[in-house]
Amino acid sequence: MLGACEQAEQLQDSFRDLTPHEAYQASLADAGLAETALGRDWTRVGGEALHSPTTVALPFREEGYITAEHPSAVAYRVSIPRGRKLEFEVSLDSDEGTRLFIDLFRIPADEGDRFRPVVSSDSLSRTFIYEPWRGGDFILRVQPELLRGGNYRVTVREESQLGFPVEGHGMRAIQSVFGDARDGGRRDHHGVDIFAPRGTPVLAAAAGRVRRVRVTNIGGKVVWVRDTVHQANQYYAHLDSQHVSDGQMVERGDTIGFVGNTGNARTTPPHLHFGLYARGPVDPYPFLDPPRRALPEVTADLALLGARVRPRNDGIRLRAAPGSRGEVVRELGAGEPVRVLGAAGDWFRVRLGDGSDGFVAARLMERVGVVADADGGDRE
Repeated sequence: MLGACEQAEQLQDSFRDLTPHEAYQASLADAGLAETALGRDWTRVGGEALHSPTTVALPFREEGYITAEHPSAVAYRVSIPRGRKLEFEVSLDSDEGTRLFIDLFRIPADEGDRFRPVVSSDSLSRTFIYEPWRGGDFILRVQPELLRGGNYRVTVREESQLGFPVEGHGMRAIQSVFGDARDGGRRDHHGVDIFAPRGTPVLAAAAGRVRRVRVTNIGGKVVWVRDTVHQANQYYAHLDSQHVSDGQMVERGDTIGFVGNTGNARTTPPHLHFGLYARGPVDPYPFLDPPRRALPEVTADLALLGARVRPRNDGIRLRAAPGSRGEVVRELGAGEPVRVLGAAGDWFRVRLGDGSDGFVAARLMERVGVVADADGGDRE
């Protein structure tokens, strides 16, 4: 199935329009700018960012500075499991009319395939939501047009794709999961059972159209909703009463019925059986389960963005990603100057004298002092 999805996405990608980033690159070639030093640098840094992204854990936030004089781009690699949606917010404090190219790529399973853009924009400030039916690895790249820069902020988080369908309850209320044995092992449970007092409102897990409102021997009072975003059918069963009608449009969080124990659940406590179907039954648990980690606060000194700093002592580790688990690239020597490009949590993104980038613990760095030259000028 995954292979079939990959092939279908490759076919779709071959017929798509140019992304704003690709169209801008083509316009540089048409204007004779692609082969200039600046044009080549802009193309190069965009490609390098895409093929050497910073791997980050979600949720994540970075604030940084992109210089206008030298083409720059930042890219982040993130992994999301099935059932989660990706929310990312990007902004750039720059001159009015500046184009900021924002591209989200799915990383294909086959390393020989091209990265496929799934979200693309040239908006200066915008919030995006991407809801893949299957999980995977993605790269978010941010790059301003030539000779433009400024302070940027990137926030990336993941959320459950579906809202919890029983008001006032959460994952702990699920007491029977997908795949549990039924009828002495003759069949499997195709959904989750969410236990709650009789009459508790049952909520639409996503926006969609009510397809069927019925009474059946097994499900009792049931409601089927077609989720047009995920192209899936949601099944709500054992309701005490239904609150919608065939063909009605519902929004996420709308009441569609009330918890009961109708149908073959007459001998059990009141609960909602919630099922998810897309070419067969799908485990709804990961689509309901919310992430647990909170968005970390940026505590590194933002006043040092663009400034030169140096390690307070020898042995400060330069890492490939922010955090103590990031791969160690090398150690910096005491007094080795680097320039601060960004801040994530209590880590600085820095650029070394050879042009390479990495992350260092902000608390271990200090600003390079400014002293007077003999001729009256300033030097660092």
